[in-house]
Amino acid sequence: MLIDSHCHLDYRGLSDARAGMVERAVAAGVVGMLNVGTRRSDCENLISTAEEFDNVYAAVGTHPHHAGEADEVISAEDIAKFSSHPKVVGIGETGLDYFYDKSPRPDQERVFREHIRAAKAAGLPVIIHSRDAEEDTIRIMREEGLSSGVLHCFSSKRMLAEEGLSLGLYVSLSGMITFKKSEELREIAKDIPLDRLLVETDSPYLAPEPYRGKQCEPAYIVHTAKMLAEIKGVDFETLAKATTDNFYRLFSKCHDARAS
Repeated sequence: MLIDSHCHLDYRGLSDARAGMVERAVAAGVVGMLNVGTRRSDCENLISTAEEFDNVYAAVGTHPHHAGEADEVISAEDIAKFSSHPKVVGIGETGLDYFYDKSPRPDQERVFREHIRAAKAAGLPVIIHSRDAEEDTIRIMREEGLSSGVLHCFSSKRMLAEEGLSLGLYVSLSGMITFKKSEELREIAKDIPLDRLLVETDSPYLAPEPYRGKQCEPAYIVHTAKMLAEIKGVDFETLAKATTDNFYRLFSKCHDARAS
């Protein structure tokens, strides 16, 4: 049994295919999916989808790409309201993206800090996006005293993984670890303790081999998990159990589907 710890089932153009994706994921052995938001206008759909499917949960947050769009920034008051819903289990994704720099960096930092503070007040973990922004991500996490969250779709320098682990965070790996040119990422993954790892698709992006270049979906998490098991030198069942245990430990509002 696996859990896709980060997917986007409600991206524009995907809603009609959502039921099929969930069905295929279940058939592949995926017992749960965390459907992650990127802007304020996502929130109602995220919650509606989580209510529609027993095995789908939601996280609400403002992606750094939208941090400069006032109408799309989720406020602390919004987070307090949405986080009271039983199926909203995390805050994010939020963080810093200096690769695309679609929002002014001061706005990215402000929203990142606000989300961390609101998540701490709500008692929920933070889902962190960091791209080409390791130093500032580390600085903000330290200054805000972040201790519950995940470095999602990790593809950064080793220093960020090590700092995140030292703060008590988890590290989530996507289909990128299956790519031929991801040797450095695989070396970092090898050194991350098994009890701090999650797996994700980040669908509809980053489909793993052998689906690279196609639209990704939660069922493909199996291929990422198989590669990660090989990297860690454990069998697939051990890796699946560990990452699923880790998910339920971090996102403790979720009902453990294995107990059903």
